[in-house]
Amino acid sequence: MSTDDTTAADESVRVWLVERTYSDDEQNLIVLTYATPDGQRDFRKERALTSYTGDHRETPVSMAVDPDNLGRVDDAETRDRYAGEVERMQAKHDPDDVL
Repeated sequence: MSTDDTTAADESVRVWLVERTYSDDEQNLIVLTYATPDGQRDFRKERALTSYTGDHRETPVSMAVDPDNLGRVDDAETRDRYAGEVERMQAKHDPDDVL
């Protein structure tokens, strides 16, 4: 598996799913956090749950995103955790896999 964090076609940055949490501000909202392989940049995507019995939509394990949409991860411990989680996801999944 490639650990390259950019795609050749459009210079997008490949990010990998590192965290799924519930929003503190909104009920029924899941925040998906994706990170670059070095853990230094992140991308957050919010998704509303469609029902109380569970949301069965597929979640991509990685995405190609515009570099302008990436945030910086300032906390060293979080960067290390994200980098470790990306490594684990890359070892278990192809970039186009879904959960």
